[in-house]
Amino acid sequence: MLRLFALITMSLVGNAQPFDLVLQGGRVMDPESGLDAIRNVGIRQGKIAAISARSLKGTKTIDVKGLVVSPGFIDLHSHGQTPENYRLKARDGVTTALELEIGVSAVPPWYQAREGKALINYGASIGHVPARMTVMKDTGDWLPRDNAITKVATREEQIAIRELLRQGLRDGGLGIGFGFSYTPKAGTEELQELFELAGQTKSPTFIHMGHGTLGEPGIAAALHEVIAMAAVTGAPVHVVHIGASSTSKFDLAMKIIADARAHGIDITTEAYPYIAGMTRLETAIFDAGFQEKLGITYKDMMWVETGERLTAETFEKYRKQGGLVATFTNTEEMIRKVVAHPNVMIASDGIMEDGKGHPRAAGSYARVLGLYVREQQLLTLMDAIRKMSLMPAQRLETVSPTMRNKGRIKVGADADLAVFDAVKVIDRATYEKANLPSEGIPFVLVGGELVVRNGQIVEGVTPGKGIRTR
Repeated sequence: MLRLFALITMSLVGNAQPFDLVLQGGRVMDPESGLDAIRNVGIRQGKIAAISARSLKGTKTIDVKGLVVSPGFIDLHSHGQTPENYRLKARDGVTTALELEIGVSAVPPWYQAREGKALINYGASIGHVPARMTVMKDTGDWLPRDNAITKVATREEQIAIRELLRQGLRDGGLGIGFGFSYTPKAGTEELQELFELAGQTKSPTFIHMGHGTLGEPGIAAALHEVIAMAAVTGAPVHVVHIGASSTSKFDLAMKIIADARAHGIDITTEAYPYIAGMTRLETAIFDAGFQEKLGITYKDMMWVETGERLTAETFEKYRKQGGLVATFTNTEEMIRKVVAHPNVMIASDGIMEDGKGHPRAAGSYARVLGLYVREQQLLTLMDAIRKMSLMPAQRLETVSPTMRNKGRIKVGADADLAVFDAVKVIDRATYEKANLPSEGIPFVLVGGELVVRNGQIVEGVTPGKGIRTR
């Protein structure tokens, strides 16, 4: 009752003077409260200060009649952490993009490099993969290429990796990122101690599971490994790209996750809405036997730089060279199941490098809204918004208090907002032209500041802030 009174009072006080900005007459949709109504939204000092059916006076007013006003989308799995990627994210309605699966090491310089320079909010986990690369002196750039793949860590190296992760959590990293498939020589002892660290600090773990989903040991074994670690250590776990990891075994994967949750395991998951994945060809994922494990042949692989499908000869050539490869491992039928599932968040797993990459980096969120909500009616608009904003915020809010004010439209929340046309919103990016921005999202605000106006990036603004645990 006191909280309600405070919110009403805040709103009434807020009406006493003009707001910095008013979004007038939009269909305001809040997945937390269930609000779905025509409202005016008053913004002051980067916060939502009023939500009213009555007219509000603003220093600036934007008429958003006929448009949906949604919380800005939160991407928990965004490898692209550059201005190029942030611009595409903003055009896709994303106001917060986080690198949580692979993560970074060390944490402070990564944040410092973006402070005061970012179009949208950013953040990262402390990553086991980059920490292991550092300790093992791997020659890879972003992902392991040699020592972190091929060598078992000595006891001294295990301790050094653990201390890098411990320091990364102290420095504000948003949990611990793991890529089991990229570090096949990281044994149970090494991982056990790192999960213990996550459990002791209640830090979420973001996990790319081991591969082999179609044959043996399969998706059940991959999930059982993660769930066992969580059960033994108390570490919260978030399984990344469950659609790509499970493919035709998706129903089984979600049953296992539901059963684990029913028995008290803190486990969540996410997926991207595309049939192809993408990673670097020189990684351990494409070691001997990968075709059976992934259920693909060379013709199911596309070299991103040229758009060509691979052969045995070009596979060997480009593997030595190293670079991005798209892998067509899923079907549209399975993607529809994944997107529609109420317990699966949307996350892009995207990266763009000089215009080359995967369309998910540019279009994941507009694709859900345009293709799967409007055209195929697989889920409601509110459910889609929930999966793209509130659910990701809730995954992080126990470790990052600032996330309690994101993913919602309420008085006092951060004014991170996406304004889109539900009739027109759609992705345009393709595997051939992956950097085409989405359409039908005319306005995007980060901290109350416009970063997209009339469908175009607002040049010279950098309101994005770092999301940390403190």
